[in-house]
This record gives sequence, structure tokens and C-alpha cells, in this order.
Amino acid sequence: MNSKPVLWFVVPCYNEQEVLPLTAHEFLRKLKELITSDKIDDASRILFVNDGSKDRTWEIINSLASQDNHYSGISLSRNRGHQNALLAGLMEAKDQCDITISMDCDGQDDINAVDEMLSEYFSGSEIIYGVRNDRETDTFFKRWTAQIFYRLMNFLGAEVIYNHADFRLISSKVLQELANFQEVNIFLRGMIPLIGFKSSCLMYKRKVRAAGASHYPFTKMAAFAFDGITSLSNRPITFIACLGVLVSLFGFAGIIWAILAFFLGYNVTGWASMMCAVCFLGGIQLLSLGIIGEYVGKAYMETKQRPRYIVSERINQKGE
Repeated sequence: MNSKPVLWFVVPCYNEQEVLPLTAHEFLRKLKELITSDKIDDASRILFVNDGSKDRTWEIINSLASQDNHYSGISLSRNRGHQNALLAGLMEAKDQCDITISMDCDGQDDINAVDEMLSEYFSGSEIIYGVRNDRETDTFFKRWTAQIFYRLMNFLGAEVIYNHADFRLISSKVLQELANFQEVNIFLRGMIPLIGFKSSCLMYKRKVRAAGASHYPFTKMAAFAFDGITSLSNRPITFIACLGVLVSLFGFAGIIWAILAFFLGYNVTGWASMMCAVCFLGGIQLLSLGIIGEYVGKAYMETKQRPRYIVSERINQKGE
């Protein structure tokens, strides 16, 4: 490692033409401020990852790179989703820098918290998680669903940091180990804690989006949570097995009751209750099959070993 570490900001971008011209200059200002204060090496970069945007995002990244060599970028061949785009940027950076700091393009992550992250890194932490200290900028519904998201994730076996998204510092040592995780179905918020190494959390105040609209509505957030759970934990399968045992016990008790009622001369009535039981058990079975099918589908995709992303273009990269 150099006496002054090389830092790369890794910033995934998808249809960010409205906000990118605003936040890119803030990223550069902070980078040059850190270089001037001798905290990081002048070889440090801001790496934008274009995740198959359909607007002018890649054109803007090219324009920025032509204005200052501290800007660089890669463009994926098609939209692969936020997690794959972030992974692509981290893997691009791992052999060219000492530390990376990943953040969203929308300006909500506090760029000034980077100074404290570096202080934690110099104190020995290999991973520093940026954790929101409040959710004042969110609506009540967003706060409520976010709390459910994190609690449900941890309850179902996916180890995630509460109120932490993807604003984090990762050393190159950790990135080298992350490269050994070869699964196609990735969920970095849960994969990074699995790596280990010394880590710490840094509280920061999240800002409102600088411009444009969020790409994560509730439906997408729910799908993201479900994907993360099934990618990192098999606890839902265990719950299904436990539920099957419980329902079987109730069913066995019902059989005993029906036999006793027959021999004791009671009329065994209850068409409505029978239909309710059938519908309930049918729903449980379909739900269980759906969850199991999700795991089977993920295993199927893993066996194909398709690339998680394909980089189609690079600008201002090493050797160019």
C-alpha cells in the first residue's frame, strides 16, 4: 500500500441524467479536497457505472471524463440491476486502488462523511458501513416499510446492518475476498458482512434526493428484500417444514376427533368448516411451493454460471 492510499468512489447510475451533472461536481470537489489535504493519492478516481441507462447518462459520463481525468466510467452492455452494477464497479476497482467508497448517484449519501470513513480506515477498519441516523426525509409509509424490510431480513436469516444501504468503505483486501464469491444471485448488503474483517459503523444524516425520482418504489423494494432473503438464507424452507409439521399435527388431531365422534354417535357436520380447511391448506401448499420454486429457480440459474455483468465500454481507465 502507498503511504497515501488510492481511493475510488464507485457510483452506479441508471437513468440519472437529471441528477448526475449536480452530484458529479460534489464528488469531484470532495475528492480533490482529500487529495489536497494529503489524505489520499492523486491517482484516486470517481468511477461511474452506467447500468444500461436509456437516457443521456453515459453521454454525460463521457463529457465529465473529458473534462477531468479523475472521472472514469464503465458502461454495462445492458441493465443488470443496482447490485450487479455496483459489483461491476467494485471488481473494476479492486486491483487499481487501496480503498473504495460506494455511494448512490442521487446525492442522498453524505459526501462529507467520507472524511470520518477514512479516519476509521486509518484506525484499522477494513469495512465502514454508512448507517442512517434517522429517516426524517422519508414519508411515514417509507419509514414503516423500511423498518419492516430490515427486521424481516434479519429474522429470516439474512444478516444485514440496520438502516444501512450501499454507502460503505471497503478495502482492497476485502474486495479480493469478495471476488471469490461466485454466485449469480448477489445481495451485497448481506454478502459483505459474511466476509468478516474488522468493521465499524458510521452514523450519518441522509439528505433528500438532489433531483429526479427514486428508482425504488415499494413493490421493487419488496422484491429486493425477497430476493435478498432467498439469496442468503434457507430459513424460509425451515419455516415451511415447521409449518408442515404443525399442520400435520392439527390434521392428525382432526382425524382422531372424527373417529371418536363417529363411534360416540355424534353427527359429523361442517361442510363450511371443511371447505375453509381445504382452502387454507391449499393456500399454504401453493405458498410453500412458490417459495421452494424460488430456491429451485435460483439453483437453476447458478448452475448456468452466466456472467453477472458484461462491460461494453470503458473511459479513463488504467492504460488508456
